[in-house]
Amino acid sequence: MNTKSLTTVALAAMLALAGCATSGKLGEAEKLALYQAHAGEPVNSFGYFGSINGWTPLGDSALAVWTKPREAWLLELRGQCPDLSFAPVIGLTSNMNRVHAGFDKVIVRSPGAMNIPCYIGQIRPLDVGALRASEKELREARAEEREAAKETP
Repeated sequence: MNTKSLTTVALAAMLALAGCATSGKLGEAEKLALYQAHAGEPVNSFGYFGSINGWTPLGDSALAVWTKPREAWLLELRGQCPDLSFAPVIGLTSNMNRVHAGFDKVIVRSPGAMNIPCYIGQIRPLDVGALRASEKELREARAEEREAAKETP
């Protein structure tokens, strides 16, 4: 087994154990750790043509942005981004169809928010296939734990 596989297995086990003490969903820290485990080395920028296919907040200082169904990026922000976890919509700034670390921003768009720009500190590509497989394994492990808990008095 290679180092990446061992890391993934260890992370999955850690998250599964952490889930034993909580209800069904991953906490923000666990979810961020899962995404970080499936992120590649930092890159300077990525192609962006004006629309986001989806996004997932990962606490108040990181998020995952899908630019295509099988292409996603982990954006780690410079500091906290107010209302990120509760925003219905976000936007990204770009220059010449590229989003650059250290230059471009995430704009949180929510009613009553001041739309404060949140600077992107680091961009890392996500291995979407491996991320989805790990999420599926965690869901299955939690379902098994719930069933086992029902069976024991």
